[in-house]
Amino acid sequence: MHQPLVAVSTDVRQFDNYTWHAAPRQYLEAAIAGAGVFPVLVPSFGDRLDLDELLSSVDGVMMTGSKSNVHPSLYGGDASEANGPYDTDRDATTLPLIRKAIERGVPLLAICRGIQEMNVALGGTLATEIQEREGVLDHRAPVSDNQDERFAIRQTVSIKPGSCLAGVFGAGDLMVNSVHRQAVERLGPKLQLEAVATDGTVEAVSVRDSRAFAVGVQWHPEYWVQTDSVSQRIFKAFGDAVRAHSAARAASRAAAE
Repeated sequence: MHQPLVAVSTDVRQFDNYTWHAAPRQYLEAAIAGAGVFPVLVPSFGDRLDLDELLSSVDGVMMTGSKSNVHPSLYGGDASEANGPYDTDRDATTLPLIRKAIERGVPLLAICRGIQEMNVALGGTLATEIQEREGVLDHRAPVSDNQDERFAIRQTVSIKPGSCLAGVFGAGDLMVNSVHRQAVERLGPKLQLEAVATDGTVEAVSVRDSRAFAVGVQWHPEYWVQTDSVSQRIFKAFGDAVRAHSAARAASRAAAE
């Protein structure tokens, strides 16, 4: 099976006296098994990378979740230690990559930190430590050493009628997991709301009038992509968009020859 290339964001981590640029295995597994694409890790070197050249070589972009948060200086927030940890090298890479992918009509799937990056990249703001706000649910993972328990499917989200995700799932309620303490606050002007939790927390967005699939979700479909139909459908939709983009590029090259 043809596996088009998809650029995948990386975190910068210190481990064993080395600086690593890495992504969790679950996202890479989901890209291969759920979307049918070939994940390519993009090191977080910011403006040292030619992102236009990258986007000429791949047919999709996936932003992973992370323990780190987008630095508040990028959206006018409070850069306190409590709102960390931060990964400014990742910020310097992912935000311009998101903007360029959208401009060029390259399919984009942004997960957890990814939806927050997507919102900030397009002029929105984030709310921090949302569990401390009156009337807001605790969206953090349950306290457990068992990852299946931490990523358990336990939260209801409502898909907006007529939205991009309504075309994937149908309008109505879905059950998803929830592992976050930040969320979209003011939506970027180019984004539209796709789904909300029962407390009104933004759970999914898409790019308004996008030339391609460009969706961010706050939950973690990568974790259950092997067994959960909701998780499977979003990765399949992304993979289908990536293959359509790949086919369109191939047809354009053939016509130019």
